[in-house]
Amino acid sequence: MKSVRDLQVTGKVVLVRCDFNVPLKEGVIRDDNRIVQALPTIKELLSKGAKVVLMSHLGKIKHKEAPEVVEAAKAKNNLAPVAVRLGELLGKEVKFCGATRGEELKAAVASLNGGDVLLVQNTRYEKGESKNDPELAKEWASLCDAFVMDAFGSAHRAHASTHGVPSVLKEEGKQVALGYLVEKEVVSLSKVVDCQARPYLAILGGFKVSDKIKVINSLLKKCDKILIGGAMAYTFVKALGGEIGISPCEEDQLEYAREMYASGKILLPVDSVVANDFDNPTEVKVCDTDKIPAGFEGLDVGPKTREIYAAEIAKAKTVFWNGPMGVFEKEAYQAGTIAVCKACAELKDAFTVIGGGDSAAACKQFGYSDKFSHVSTGGGASLEMIENDGHLPGIDVIG
Repeated sequence: MKSVRDLQVTGKVVLVRCDFNVPLKEGVIRDDNRIVQALPTIKELLSKGAKVVLMSHLGKIKHKEAPEVVEAAKAKNNLAPVAVRLGELLGKEVKFCGATRGEELKAAVASLNGGDVLLVQNTRYEKGESKNDPELAKEWASLCDAFVMDAFGSAHRAHASTHGVPSVLKEEGKQVALGYLVEKEVVSLSKVVDCQARPYLAILGGFKVSDKIKVINSLLKKCDKILIGGAMAYTFVKALGGEIGISPCEEDQLEYAREMYASGKILLPVDSVVANDFDNPTEVKVCDTDKIPAGFEGLDVGPKTREIYAAEIAKAKTVFWNGPMGVFEKEAYQAGTIAVCKACAELKDAFTVIGGGDSAAACKQFGYSDKFSHVSTGGGASLEMIENDGHLPGIDVIG
């Protein structure tokens, strides 16, 4: 696949699909990491004298809702503040176009000179975006001479801006390429899709087994062991006949959990930190995971499990981690997730990957981000890349 470094784009319009889906509250950006991650690709294109047009989605806009609800969602997910912050980071003006199609957008693009940057309003203002509407894709493709995919967090979705536009441009014989962020994701995640360095260990947490069925199936074929934590562990424990109190459990996944456990590759928590209320507990204690008392809920892995898991991690040469071990947002239930961070950080000569989402947020919160070989910017995309043996629609279309 072509990289942005390979493009010949002096004086040409390059449409870059970025991931500016940043946390935004009342027009204020609370974390600009995704904007910062886009800078290398944008700067590369500016150094080549390109006219840079940026597109991204932000939040969710459900076009089937009542018109006033749609308009409120649009107001909430306006990309204009991103243009301001991006301009500050680049040290130059970033123009903003509030239109997502039509004459106003065409005029804004036509007014660009080499070295200019234009950010277009939220792609999800268009209901045809998520449907990969061919007419919308054609209109957006008509604006540019080349396309760069740099939104890994959206690469698992075949939308108009991620799949439709590059498809049209390829048919026209125009240049399409991966940006630096996506290129780094592909290189790093390929090492956990087709693992050569063993033992290969996966660590899976989070809330639901049903959310992870495909990735569990895939990892069981690839990994030597899978360590399970988070709320999803209690579905496995109940499936094996344990008492889990009021811990979350997916009754419709019990048979699946039993089948997966029978592989012999899955390790479950032997003890848990439990509480008699999620928000206002009067009692927090440690007990065996399969003997949680009535009225108590498992909220983190216990000290014995932390030791067992750390010992398993210490043997690994490749680690893929997605999903915290407990409710790490609350101080009383952070120890399991911190233990995983610490054990991975202490590995030498190992390749360690965090598959985005809450795991990435946790490792950043606890100061371990720079201790991992790679922290993915896309939770859903990283999981789907593993599920689909390295294939994602927004990346395959570039090839």
